[in-house]
Amino acid sequence: MLLIDFSPRGWESWDVGRRPLIREGMPVLVDDDLRFEDGPAHPRPAVVVNRWLRELPVNGAPARRTWRVYAEALRAWLEFLSERRVAPFGSREELRSVLSAYAGYRLSESPQHRWDGSTWNLHVTALSLFYEWAQDEGCAAAGPFSYSTGRRITDGAVWTHRRNHAKLRPAKRHAQIKYLEHDFAALFLHALAGLNPDGSPDEAYRGRELGRNAAVGRLALASGLRRQELTHLLVYEIPPLPTRRSAVPVAFPLGPGTTKGSKPRTTWVDHDTLVEVWNYVRLERAAAAGRGGWQPPAQLGEPLRVRDPDWEGALINGVRRSWRTLTPNERLRLVSPDGAACLLAVRSSGAPFTDWATVFRRTSQRIRRRFEPRFPIVSPHRLRHSFAMHTLEQLICGYYQQAAALVTDTGADAAMALYLTKSDPVTVLRDLMGHSSVTTTQVYLSRLDITRVYRDAYAAAAPDTGKLGDEVGAELAAEFDAGLDDEASG
Repeated sequence: MLLIDFSPRGWESWDVGRRPLIREGMPVLVDDDLRFEDGPAHPRPAVVVNRWLRELPVNGAPARRTWRVYAEALRAWLEFLSERRVAPFGSREELRSVLSAYAGYRLSESPQHRWDGSTWNLHVTALSLFYEWAQDEGCAAAGPFSYSTGRRITDGAVWTHRRNHAKLRPAKRHAQIKYLEHDFAALFLHALAGLNPDGSPDEAYRGRELGRNAAVGRLALASGLRRQELTHLLVYEIPPLPTRRSAVPVAFPLGPGTTKGSKPRTTWVDHDTLVEVWNYVRLERAAAAGRGGWQPPAQLGEPLRVRDPDWEGALINGVRRSWRTLTPNERLRLVSPDGAACLLAVRSSGAPFTDWATVFRRTSQRIRRRFEPRFPIVSPHRLRHSFAMHTLEQLICGYYQQAAALVTDTGADAAMALYLTKSDPVTVLRDLMGHSSVTTTQVYLSRLDITRVYRDAYAAAAPDTGKLGDEVGAELAAEFDAGLDDEASG
């Protein structure tokens, strides 16, 4: 079975009466014989699946990556059914039998076909949603899944939830959050810049584009950008550098063109990181962009030529457009006035650079070989988790709140200062991460060493503010030490 991404280009020659009502980039399943039916009244199962996929954008799944993942899940299921000569819309008993065989095939047979628990659960979710829709639409009489319901209390409200029995129970969510501690984060940023762990030049390494890699890696760690947001960030969207250095972070708005679920949000970035990013833009990136002559490949579409760009938008092929509305594909097709790509990260030729997963993975592997064998393999999302953990720690310790109080006294950055001084730390982090609910953000709390965080906060406050006397400080130290000893023994 083939899986293609739909494109309407050239539809006029397809012998159809109108342009197909299928969104560009929508995945489409096609049987190997390139047929969609076995007769006027006998559509193939792929036709039903394609109809479900087309309705995903208006059924709570607006992200293209979700469409692709769900399409791949349905393709794998249909191929398994076809090999065993089972109809996708047969009886419940038959579907449950084949689901049991599918679980054995994917969870316990040869390593070539085996999935881990998270992949299996993702595919079960896709199949469950499809069969529920198929039953509602009259395309299927039954589905293969069994469910149980329960209740939980979240944010003071009672919620009813349903559990699919075919799903595997995962580890506790906090155990799945992977992030870099501060020392490992510093080691990673040094390696991206071609430096030794102590910050000296690594004479044994001859990497390329070190300024770009270091700047973008530090930006990801300092702002919590998702992979798509980081990959398709435009150079024009980088916040302007403030006229003076401040400990209060700089607001970093993100438009719906690249954010998850097309929900705009505002994160932040610290002043020192912003300086490093602008140094890359004005030096290394300017040299690459100055070569000019870059054109997007034909498979992406026609070039989108930019004139008179500013922080809000530009004339794109003669029409004023906001950067916030541009899709990832459109961003890759932008050609700047000097003939280079408009993404923040470019190659030495001026073409856009997008493969950050490979850069981070290779840097991690080099660290493991040469400096620290325990170092994890870093992905863009691990940097996002690291941002969340580091930021929450700073919020709990009062670092940003104290900085905001100083800024308020001087009358600068008043909006950000007011936000920091009046908001709960978890609420601040929720907004920065773009979470819909504070419950999602609270998962990070369970992964923090709260005892250590508060102990460090008290230790820092004692000599500076005089709020803790010697006797009180000794008592606190004893309590914290006892707590740590209990955790270690437990």
